Amino acid sequence: MHPESPAPHQRPDDPAVMRLGDLGSVAMAALLARHGLELQLIAADTAIPGSYWGEPEAGVIGSTVYAREDTPIHSVLHEACHLIVLPPERREHVHTDATDSIEEEDATCYLQILLADELPGVGRARLMRDMDAWGYSFRLGSTEAWFAQDAAEAQAFLRARGLSCAAAQEPQPASG
Repeated sequence: MHPESPAPHQRPDDPAVMRLGDLGSVAMAALLARHGLELQLIAADTAIPGSYWGEPEAGVIGSTVYAREDTPIHSVLHEACHLIVLPPERREHVHTDATDSIEEEDATCYLQILLADELPGVGRARLMRDMDAWGYSFRLGSTEAWFAQDAAEAQAFLRARGLSCAAAQEPQPASG
């Protein structure tokens, strides 16, 4: 698994993916705060600090996730999860590029799917569709197939860091 830039058929400004403005920032800020992170909203048409892929993708610097209303939900969750999987002492050194570890990247993707269930109107099914539409790339072809059949290493990584994967096995109501 390696998330890549948006697929050629999917433009970053395509309204098909859910954006932070669709959700509102309160629920996202609360979710991030539960993990010791801060959500910093950036004004429209302003560069997003710490964005690895560029606008409208979220950015990270230290324990802060930067986003605009047009930032996709999956991007905010992905960057937040990069910080969540890191030990707190490593967070303070993060600026733009959170990891070069495939294991951390996979765990990040897995955790962002789990955390989507904690956001009203999002949920894992919607998030996985958005990840596919945006161009995330998994060897089984889809985010859902990877999550269900090929994520044992990601689960082990999360468990080793005290991040529960139990919710992955529970049926979730469909969203969006």
